[in-house]
Amino acid sequence: MNEMEKWLKSTPTFDFGNKSIEEKAKDITKGYEEASDKARSLFYFVRDKIKFIPHLPVGVLESYQASKILKARGGMCIQKAILLATLARAVGIPALVHFVDIRNHRVPTKIKEVLGTNLFPYHGYNELYIDGKWVKAAPTFELKVCQENRLIPVEFDGKHDALLPSHDLDGNPHIEYLQDHGRYENIPLDKIYDAWTQAYGLEARRGLNQFIEV
Repeated sequence: MNEMEKWLKSTPTFDFGNKSIEEKAKDITKGYEEASDKARSLFYFVRDKIKFIPHLPVGVLESYQASKILKARGGMCIQKAILLATLARAVGIPALVHFVDIRNHRVPTKIKEVLGTNLFPYHGYNELYIDGKWVKAAPTFELKVCQENRLIPVEFDGKHDALLPSHDLDGNPHIEYLQDHGRYENIPLDKIYDAWTQAYGLEARRGLNQFIEV
């Protein structure tokens, strides 16, 4: 398997062999011929139709399976990135999830109080191979959330990098990119959970999950 083929394959996480994923990918990209147009349409589906939920799921593979994320219509940044990568692979676009630590200066006060920090280890965004180059895209926050909180929505044209903005609409600090963890062929759950435990502690993670579920 060459370098590009591994970003096109179906796996238990990137399960585009699942009928629901295959059908959704075809439906979203229907009528588009160019890879950039397909990527753009998939991006906006995941950004706006899959609700961002700041839930830190405990080690259950199904929580990170694209078909399950599609069915749930919600997930955190990693799950939304998994879904976009899987939909992209389903239409022949090499895609992966890239991990980086971020600081969210606009995190809701209640969530910051539960976690004790605005640091988010292993934030996940996408890289899509389009027209001979890797392009970055972060489908994390849906348009409605951005509009309600005066955040700058991420706009993606399928050709240029589109990551979370450093400031909001009022010029206040928003996202600060910190340590880069790079690309992984599989989702590094052990490293992610270790980083979450170190940043938040087990009780804070449980508290956030209970808070979100309520």
